[in-house]
Amino acid sequence: MSNPSRAGLAVAGLSLGTSLNPLNSSMIAVALVVLREDFRLDVATVTWVITAFYITSAAGQPLMGRLADRFGPRRLFMLGMALVAVTCALAPFSPNFVFVCIARALMALGTATAYPSAVVMVGALARQANSTSTRPLGRIQMANTSGAAVGPVVGGLLVSLVGWEALFLINVPLALAALFIVRRFAPADHAREQGSVATLLRDSDIPGILAFTGGMVLLLMGLLNALPGLRWGLLGGAMALAVLFAWRELSFGKPFLDLRLLGRNRPLLLVYLGFVLFSCVYYFAFFGLPQLLQEAAGYDPGVVGGLMLPLAAMSVVITPLAVRAIDRSGVRRVLIVGVVLLTVAAAALWLLTASFAVLLVLALTALMGVPYGSVSIASNQGLYLSAAPQDRGVAAGIFQTCRYVGAIGATVMIGIFYGDGVNQENWGRMVLVMLGLCAVTFVVALLWRERKAA
Repeated sequence: MSNPSRAGLAVAGLSLGTSLNPLNSSMIAVALVVLREDFRLDVATVTWVITAFYITSAAGQPLMGRLADRFGPRRLFMLGMALVAVTCALAPFSPNFVFVCIARALMALGTATAYPSAVVMVGALARQANSTSTRPLGRIQMANTSGAAVGPVVGGLLVSLVGWEALFLINVPLALAALFIVRRFAPADHAREQGSVATLLRDSDIPGILAFTGGMVLLLMGLLNALPGLRWGLLGGAMALAVLFAWRELSFGKPFLDLRLLGRNRPLLLVYLGFVLFSCVYYFAFFGLPQLLQEAAGYDPGVVGGLMLPLAAMSVVITPLAVRAIDRSGVRRVLIVGVVLLTVAAAALWLLTASFAVLLVLALTALMGVPYGSVSIASNQGLYLSAAPQDRGVAAGIFQTCRYVGAIGATVMIGIFYGDGVNQENWGRMVLVMLGLCAVTFVVALLWRERKAA
């Protein structure tokens, strides 16, 4: 088999593994009612099945990325897929809801290995296929988008035909397929760190990892108000752990996250900031629009799902076009054009303050898919170019965490704006906030420049 064919199959395996995280993030939503009935839960308790996955994914991605950098992305990817397969094979036999939440957290940890590992392997795969890095990154991005889009549809079918247990079981063959494809066709890991267990643990900056992970968990729980009445305590604890984390990383010889080096890497910091802002705008629409269409327009939930599909479909169509544009014109131009289109799409959403006509909604969701595809792949490529090769794993993990931070930020603000009612007037206020965020994102895109090799 030729090298390009092997590289293509390896990218397919990585894309399959990468899609499992967004797939499982979205398809669980349709199982909440069934889980409530089976385990006799209230609404607040059942949402922990989502919260556990969300928090573990956001906190675990940078750690998985660092492990990929240190011990090899292929090895870590296969270990993560094995964890997903085993966990999902056992989860349907959970005796109570606590075990379901634990299984969701372990699944999140396993799927969190995929994207950072894929980014670390992109360079080797691009050389093997004799292509640019934008091609494999584009395919991985399409897998992410497709996974999130088909999640509710797949989840609805599985729950209606089998039950909530099928949401776990479907992951077993998918994870095993990704594992075996990558094992067979991905290039072997280069020599990584070796030594005794004691030495490896000593050099792993365990206190720094614990401070980072604990701070992220407390921050996300506070933002999500996971423990009502303790929000400010959780946020205060997150701030304290952030200070301890910074002190540890600045004083330790081999830090988990080199804050000095990160601080000097302006392009990478701008990629992170821009992606947080972009994610916040995108999830304003992705989370806020379905609520508006259901509660203010009176559309059935199934119809709303169909009205949102053009967003994902257009994103999948645009991504390969954006890849070619990046190869011709560079990352920065595509990023700037994408942010301009994001601003246009956000402004067009104002039309929903006047009408909920089906054709209008379909046109607007399709329009929103254009900047999602273009800005996402440009940001992915900007990350790849801005991060040092030896740190691309942890850089990719932090990049994914930025997506979660933006999504959670949007969720919090949607709760504020919809607090006194889901209506067109409040939607108009949300559009104004989206436009303000777009303006800041545009400035960040203008400031970004490709990182010069040292």
